[in-house]
Amino acid sequence: MPVFIKVSQNKIKDSKSYGKWYGRVATTKTMSYQQLCKHMSEHNSVYGEDVCLGVANKLQYCMLEQLLEGKKVQFGELGVFYLSVKSTGADKEEDFNLGVNINGLFLCFAPSRTDVNNLSSKMLKKKASFVNVKDMYETKPKASPSPSEGGGVNPSSGSTNNGDEPGEGD
Repeated sequence: MPVFIKVSQNKIKDSKSYGKWYGRVATTKTMSYQQLCKHMSEHNSVYGEDVCLGVANKLQYCMLEQLLEGKKVQFGELGVFYLSVKSTGADKEEDFNLGVNINGLFLCFAPSRTDVNNLSSKMLKKKASFVNVKDMYETKPKASPSPSEGGGVNPSSGSTNNGDEPGEGD
């Protein structure tokens, strides 16, 4: 399956990269949690959708519980989930107020880099093929160069969104 890319221009006038064009992942749809569990059950599993859903619900609950207790959660060969905060600085340690200076709590993910299942940016790019969304609307399909031929998207552009807004660092 190809990764669909939408090319869009940075229109943030205050940005140092105003006017430049960037590739963004264009998602085709969002698969619901229940749809994912149904999909899992269809992969020659002895477990039905209800069992997959039950296990996934318990996993989600327990994972959140462990994260909120300050633990990182290793998710098999997929990677590690952990929490991070965004905060504003205080001039002195005693002036730092948890209720005021903490602006956000984020769920983060660090992909596995093991030989078994390397999900690093470099390896994902190597395994992926890319299709420009614009090319899907043209009558004559264009061949997308393979990532090794330089046809891939620069993963360091900082974008993890759906292509509607420039990512950080743009």
